[in-house]
Amino acid sequence: MNPTTGRLAPAIALAAAVTLTLAGCSSSSGGKKAEESAQNASAGKADTPRITIAMVTHAPSGDTFWDTIRKGAEAAAAKDNVKLIYSNDETAGDQANLVQNAIDQKVDGIAVTLAKPDALKDVVAKAEQAGIPVVGLNAGLSVWKRQGLLSFFGQDESVSGQALGTRLTGTGAKHALCVIQSQGDVNLEERCAGVKKTFGGQTEILNVNGTDMPSVKSTITAKLRQNPDIDQVVTLGAPIALTAVQSVSEAGSKAKIATFDLNKELVAAVQKGTIEFAVDQQPYLQGYLAVDSLWLYKNNGNYSGGGEAPVLTGPAFVDKSNVAQVAAFAAKGTR
Repeated sequence: MNPTTGRLAPAIALAAAVTLTLAGCSSSSGGKKAEESAQNASAGKADTPRITIAMVTHAPSGDTFWDTIRKGAEAAAAKDNVKLIYSNDETAGDQANLVQNAIDQKVDGIAVTLAKPDALKDVVAKAEQAGIPVVGLNAGLSVWKRQGLLSFFGQDESVSGQALGTRLTGTGAKHALCVIQSQGDVNLEERCAGVKKTFGGQTEILNVNGTDMPSVKSTITAKLRQNPDIDQVVTLGAPIALTAVQSVSEAGSKAKIATFDLNKELVAAVQKGTIEFAVDQQPYLQGYLAVDSLWLYKNNGNYSGGGEAPVLTGPAFVDKSNVAQVAAFAAKGTR
């Protein structure tokens, strides 16, 4: 779905119409509609017709990373006069069913994560055939254009993994353990592959069940005891990183820990020094932009990224040098 000249013309016409309408309201003698528009504008909220947007993610229950994405989506929905329907399921088939539910409800737009894109391909096509615009966020960078999505908001997982691998090489680490908490998740696998590509030492992959933290803890502990040469643990989510801290302690290991993604507890761990650094992809921004982009498309024909390029929200490193700047936002649950 790439923008064309034919699509731009209606967008320009709509923008002009909106400008004329606002001009007419401001020149009126204080009619009710003009007064309401002024009140809404002063409140920083859209005065556009209410629409319904569904956000469907592959989030597991209780993961604070996804709570942050949802907060961003809710903030955009509140600003844009949008009814937001949020749903999630980490099982790809069930996530596809949630997208179908959104289609059946005839929503005005869908924002979806494509962690396992093949399982979502058919239902995404159904949404587009039904005339429902679809954008991607967080997972699916390599397939969003091929599957016909309007835009994509997230980070390039391979690039972020390579950046982390390069940084680890600079620390002098020799043997890294990259922990994947959901086997088959393309985002997570691309991160570890990126680390392996640029890290100067040995990179070993360890798959764990991210929905069972006691199991995660025992699996990492056992691996560290089995191979004391491991001097670096790389995790792909904040809850896994915090669990890995316990594993390192129990195993009597001297391994250091770096991770992808933040929450307020992880930020505190960076401040304390139990976590070296984190790669931040700004999940709040992903949720916010996904909803806001659909509102812009419906009301002004806009394509974020021009329909050609993804809108990148990361990666950025958070370590002791800048963690204080992030801490205040993390306390609010927005970083």
